[in-house]
Amino acid sequence: MDVQQRDHGSLFLPWDTPKLHDAASIARLSRASVASNKTSASWSSMEQSQYSPTWSQSGRGSSGRSSYSRSSNQSSIAPSLSPYQNKPLMRPVKTRRPFHSLPQEIYDCIMKQLKILHSDPLSPSCATCYLRDLHSIALTSKTFCRAVTPHLYDSIWLVGSDSSSHIRKRFKIKYGARLKLLRRSLRDSSALAQYVRDLKVPEPADYSNKAERAKFIDIVASIIMACPNLECLVGFYPTYSHEFDRLRYALSTRAKLREHVWVITGKETAPTRSSPTTYFQPGILQPEETEMFLRYHDRWSSLRTLFLHSQNTGVLEHELFVGVFSRLPSLEHLAISNFAADDFDDETLMALPSLRSLRLEDLHGVTDNGISRFARTPASKHLRALSLINLEIMALGVVSKLLSSLRQLNRFTLVQKSSPELPLGGWVMQPIVASTSLSYLHWDILIPGNANDNLASSIMAGGFPSLRTIRAPSDHHGVLQAVCRPRESITLASDKYSYSLKYAATNRDRYLRTLYAARKAAQERIEEARTRIRFKVIVEEDGVVQQVFPINGYMGLVGSIIDYTLTPDVFGSDNAVIDILDLVDGTKETQVKDGCTGLWNSHHPAGKKWWSHTERYRYTPVQLSRYF
Repeated sequence: MDVQQRDHGSLFLPWDTPKLHDAASIARLSRASVASNKTSASWSSMEQSQYSPTWSQSGRGSSGRSSYSRSSNQSSIAPSLSPYQNKPLMRPVKTRRPFHSLPQEIYDCIMKQLKILHSDPLSPSCATCYLRDLHSIALTSKTFCRAVTPHLYDSIWLVGSDSSSHIRKRFKIKYGARLKLLRRSLRDSSALAQYVRDLKVPEPADYSNKAERAKFIDIVASIIMACPNLECLVGFYPTYSHEFDRLRYALSTRAKLREHVWVITGKETAPTRSSPTTYFQPGILQPEETEMFLRYHDRWSSLRTLFLHSQNTGVLEHELFVGVFSRLPSLEHLAISNFAADDFDDETLMALPSLRSLRLEDLHGVTDNGISRFARTPASKHLRALSLINLEIMALGVVSKLLSSLRQLNRFTLVQKSSPELPLGGWVMQPIVASTSLSYLHWDILIPGNANDNLASSIMAGGFPSLRTIRAPSDHHGVLQAVCRPRESITLASDKYSYSLKYAATNRDRYLRTLYAARKAAQERIEEARTRIRFKVIVEEDGVVQQVFPINGYMGLVGSIIDYTLTPDVFGSDNAVIDILDLVDGTKETQVKDGCTGLWNSHHPAGKKWWSHTERYRYTPVQLSRYF
């Protein structure tokens, strides 16, 4: 064996070198060389395809140190190395997580389905549980966190009262604990504030304390100012009495606002139009009040839906209506209700812009002549949904002219007490009422007349070729049900729990506008038709009758393409048409009965501290599109 003697009697055996691809062996060799005070070895590279080490050895000389070096060209004495040593060092391979490669659309679909599960009217969950689940998903991984954050802040729903711990330990105000936390988060992170589109704030439990109410509104206004891309304030519609407040000012600065609800109320000291005072004539609003209301609409170039509702003699004069319409270039859906005849009349109706949806309710200044004139204006040509509620149209010809003029109309709602009639005498040509584009019709005439019969005969005459659904709660004699597709049953399982059950039993001689009474009467007509034999099937053989099969009757018209429905706009309601109170009434949120506490998720292994929360109302947002 060829051995080379070195200084101080040290031996170097190149072929005894450990395998360099073994990381543990390299570490042991390094520790051994450090332990020796006579010899040190170093390698310039451990991952070269050819073994070419360089060693250096130091010893003591006359100057106290002596050096000896051997370069790679002196390694001819070394035998050929093992083939394993030519192999590069193996590094650990990072396993790519499967969620990293998923597109954002997959995460959006997951979050959308989760929201549907929580917001379903039959779901035991609530908005608090939904936000908690989103937060839990965000904690699973960074990828999910990036995907969930936009959904977590896109629609913020704060429902019900704050938890007692927040109020007692952290804040001194009666309301708004969660709102303060939200405001702090949005102010600290402008990136999160950019995500906010819809905001639902909790309904205050007590409006009587004006000081607390003002503080609450100021907190909401400060949150709105922190959200530059806010599009909608949901479920919180305080009244407006033509006095400045921070909430309206904050909303007026949001250029991307897409819907707004005005609930106009009268001031306690405001004069009425019957007042003998002439200072306010011809109107009763001060010029500065009129200008301030108009300025609120200057930045709403993206507003598409607007509600104007008068409560307790609220005033909004004709000039204000016209000025507001001219400042909203993107307005498509408009609802106006409960204004006096001096505020909204036929002239105001003629000033409406071009719309896609229009709802007029309890406007006593609108007449038959005004509706006929409106049907001829260019602004009405693009209407696809029209609702006329409690306008008391007296002439059926007005309705006929309206439907025939609106060539793009898809949905039409007519609700009133009196029956519109044809003029006495003269010829009547079928169909009396017709529309080639109408697909949905809500027809509710409380007091019986000839209107239902005329509509049924028009349907039979082919006046509504595109009609697919009729909802007629006041179809007292079933003439409209008779021209629709037969149904096996029309009642709902919840009808036996309806609060109208007792009232309907004690008022049999009165006409009721409730869905329970309508479904009960329609079901009785269905069952009565089944008791009568409609036709018989006779089997003959060689002229002799062998068998006769009687076929009982049914309510409806076989072959009809029209569905007869009596379901409400709002789930669980006994009123067919959605009302403004369904939008602004917050008593269900403040007076919680059998609310959600998270108990439905009690099987979670984390225990009650994880799933339990303050009892809160199962809030379902009211979509403004249901009003048209």
